[in-house]
Amino acid sequence: MERDESAAIQRVLRGDRDSYRLLMERHYPVAYRMAFRITGNAEDAEEATQDAFLRAYRKLESFRHDSNFSTWVNRIAMNSALNLVERRMRDISHGAQKLDEPAAPGTTPLQVADGHAGPERQLLDAESARLRHKAMEELTPMERTAFTLRHMEDLSIAEIAEALRVPPNSAKQAVFRAVSKLRVSLASLAGGMR
Repeated sequence: MERDESAAIQRVLRGDRDSYRLLMERHYPVAYRMAFRITGNAEDAEEATQDAFLRAYRKLESFRHDSNFSTWVNRIAMNSALNLVERRMRDISHGAQKLDEPAAPGTTPLQVADGHAGPERQLLDAESARLRHKAMEELTPMERTAFTLRHMEDLSIAEIAEALRVPPNSAKQAVFRAVSKLRVSLASLAGGMR
């Protein structure tokens, strides 16, 4: 696989743009998943991932083959997602409904009876999801990213340190702080146990 990627990179550098598609198809899903976990929504994750692959394409000649292409492009995607989150936090109007715009008709979801969870379960699930999302938002971007890479993407501390460009001990501490904060924030979901 690495030989295929290396050959694809060489073809792209010689002007064969279509060879970049091989790299995108192989690595886009993981980069998108990581961006989604950092940004918290599909549109921002898509924007960050597309931005990452565009940046990677433009800087492909600076790619050093001492690491995997996946590590390199995922680091770019992570940075794009973090930058997007920071921009969104500064832009207080992002996602807000304009005062002069009336709410779109039919914006409330239609509830249809089916064989799935009942209203109580849906309410509890929605509340749990809201609490988990809120707890993740309370983490610093470094903690959220370190936690995501460790516990959702199963990366090693060394890989996390490389992706975050910090020493391994700092990466380990960021994961530890994130887990500690999440335990406290989500104690109510676990029956109040700490």
